[in-house]
Amino acid sequence: MGLLNGQFAIVTGAASARGLGKSMATLFAEHGATVAVLDLDDIAAKAAAADIGNHHLGLACDVTDKAACAHAASSLIETWGRVDILVNNAGITQPLKIMDIEPNNYDAVLDVNLRGTLYMSQALIPHMRGNKNGSIVNISSVSAQRGGGIFGGPHYSAAKAGILGLTKAMARELAPDNVRVNAVCPGFIATDITAGKLTEEMRQSVLAGIPLGRAGEASDVAGCCLFLASSLSAYVTGSEVDVNGGSLIH
Repeated sequence: MGLLNGQFAIVTGAASARGLGKSMATLFAEHGATVAVLDLDDIAAKAAAADIGNHHLGLACDVTDKAACAHAASSLIETWGRVDILVNNAGITQPLKIMDIEPNNYDAVLDVNLRGTLYMSQALIPHMRGNKNGSIVNISSVSAQRGGGIFGGPHYSAAKAGILGLTKAMARELAPDNVRVNAVCPGFIATDITAGKLTEEMRQSVLAGIPLGRAGEASDVAGCCLFLASSLSAYVTGSEVDVNGGSLIH
């Protein structure tokens, strides 16, 4: 029995083969959802969707472009008739120190992570409100909570912390229409973004700070998103769920 049978889901930034988004889209499909993979690259998005199954869709969408988000949302609503789930997963990171953040670095990281989450949500909120149903899952990061991670600079922490504030404010505002909004905060996850960036010494020191003693997998984050997307979490809104192997226990 699929947790998402008959539902329609959009996952942004989901074309990368080993990324979080592709893992979420795949798991949602396994649980009965019809999925749209959104990514900057149209060909990669369509290939990822075809990889998941032949009735899923791939679309090019630059989440920093409000009109592009609106167009993607309206075309999917037209094709499917409804959208039930949105995962705002698209994001970028840069490993810069505080004094090295230039205006273009700030703009790039804040725009994709935070502005993109806002624009894609705005594109779907009227539809979800009209249906009196919807689940929005925003991807934040442990770096928002602990003040920096392994790879992201302070502007990345700021963008991901902004997502937590945006999530809670959206959840409060949309709750009367039964649209739930939650955030997931992954810790150290083995993905394409992290692949090859760590020396063995760095890796050991990272793992030493994780009680479960291993890096997370994309599937670990996807499972949490499945819970938040599904009716299992019908009374959960405005929450931030940690998926970090216990690295924030204090």
